[in-house]
Parts: sequence; structure tokens; C-alpha cells
Amino acid sequence: MPKQMLSFIADETMLQLTALRVQGERFGAPIVVASARHADMIETQLADVAAPAEALILEPAGRNTAPAIALAAIAASSSRGGLGATLLVMPSDHVVADVAAFHAAIMVALPLVEQGWLVTFGIDPLTPETGYGWIHIGEMIGGGVHRVASFVEKPPKGAAEAMLEAGDHVWNGGIFLFRADAYLGALEEHAPKIFDATREAMSGATRLGTRIYPKADAFAASPSDSIDYAVMEKAERVAVVPVSMGWSDLGSWDALHELSDRDAQGNVHAAENSGEVIAIDTANCMVRTNGARIAIFGTSDLIVVANGNDILILPRGRSQEVKTLVDAMSR
Repeated sequence: MPKQMLSFIADETMLQLTALRVQGERFGAPIVVASARHADMIETQLADVAAPAEALILEPAGRNTAPAIALAAIAASSSRGGLGATLLVMPSDHVVADVAAFHAAIMVALPLVEQGWLVTFGIDPLTPETGYGWIHIGEMIGGGVHRVASFVEKPPKGAAEAMLEAGDHVWNGGIFLFRADAYLGALEEHAPKIFDATREAMSGATRLGTRIYPKADAFAASPSDSIDYAVMEKAERVAVVPVSMGWSDLGSWDALHELSDRDAQGNVHAAENSGEVIAIDTANCMVRTNGARIAIFGTSDLIVVANGNDILILPRGRSQEVKTLVDAMSR
């Protein structure tokens, strides 16, 4: 079950929260790009919050974010009055606690977007996070908008601490605002193979109601690349709007612990089905189970997750390293 389709911090799923974040007269209906195998689930979840998609573009294969966004830009260009359509690009599995601050940042960015700039939103960093990319803020080019000096890959701990201390870097949240023509023009210049493949895939797409199925062989010919690598790091007019909006990508158990309601001892307990959690003399732990009974005693700062016969145990603060376990189990 994709993280986007699950409920973690509210009754609504991550996808539903994302759709509800952009309701109102300033926003059009969403264009959703997803895997074909999740189509029914997406339509059901969006209908449940009265936020049906304008178009549901169903990728025949995963090719990372640059091609996916190109599909959406092409679709928006045909349905929203030409290539000047403005796109707000959001991953559907992020948390934004302060939606008003997010909307204010969008309004700050729009004047530059209308001039053809590609804008990203830089998250005010709270910790020397090594699991995120960072953005070096350049000179101011408008009220609250700065040129991007450089993008920084996920840094080692020392580098992250230095950037946090310097105060001129922000987290790269992967949220963008630009005109369709500006993005597609930059894509054609810097990643022409992606541009050609996605354009051919959409020109040969099959349409069934709001569902769009890009031509499979054409899309398969596209290189797999992120928007950061393919476009944002290479384009000339790239700007960043720093914003503090209670953002998290909910990308780790540590992040979920921080965002969840905790008891007086800092613990988060969650039990589903017939599961049960018994915690005694325990502090700052996250314990989740969907069936097993977990008893935890006399410890602190642990993450314990039971899913059927699989049990994960790791210290809080190291959940970004869970990929090490996945790699080991794959071998």
C-alpha cells in the first residue's frame, strides 16, 4: 500500500490531505500522475473528499519525476488555455501543517512565475538533516524570492551542520511552481530525450473519461531522471521562496514520531486489528502493531514496528538508515 494512500496524522489519507490543501477559487482541479495499478484507489479517495481529478495520467512505467511532470504540463497545456498554464507541482505524501503560510508563499512566487521563472519552495531547516537535499539561497530578485545559488545533494552530517549554522540554506521540499511552457522549454533544452518521449507518449495517448494512458512504448523510451537533475540544476532562471509551513515528507519513522500525538512520556502507541501495546517504564518510543502483542519495558528511544510476522526494531534517530536493512534482506 503506497504511503500516499494511508492515514497517519489525520482521518484523511496523505493524498486526500494534498488535494484539500489546494481547494478554492485560486486552484483548478488536480492533475494526478500515478501508476495505473492505483487508479481505482485514487479516484475513490479523491471522490471521498469532493476533490476529483481533472485528469488522471496513468504511467505505464516509472520514469522518475521529470517525465511525470512533463506529462502533466502537456495535459495542462491542452486543457487550460495553452502553454501559459501555471502548474503547482506537489508530491502527494507530504505534510504541510500551516497551509496559510504555503498559500502566502505561492502568491509571493507568482509574479516571477508569470515572467517565466521556475520556482521551488525552500523549507526553513530545523535540524542538520542528512536525508534531504538542500538549496543554497542566492541574491534576492523579488519580494521574498531569491535566485537559487546551487542545489546540494543529501549532505554528510558535518556539511549539514555547517549549512544550518550559516543560515543561507534551506531544505529542498520538492514542491515547484512554474508555467507549463517554461518547464517544457527548459526540458527541451536540457533533457531533449525526455521532452521528445513524453510529447510522443501524450500525442498517442488513450483517453477514457478523465483517465489518460500515455503511449507505452514511447514513454518507455524516456530516460528516468528527477526534475532536479534534468531541469532545475541546469536551467538559468531558477528561484526559491523560503517558507516555514510545518513541512515534513514523512519519510521515516522518526518523522512520524515527531508528528504524532505523544503521551506524557513521549511515547507513540498504535495498535490495529487484534494488536496490543504494553509499555512500562518506557520513554520516547514509537510502537506500532497490526496484530502482534508487543510488550516493552525499561527502555527509551526505540522504534518497534510489527507487521504480520515481520518486526522492525531500531533506535530513534537512525530510521533513515532502514534502507540498509532492505538491501540486506534483498541479498
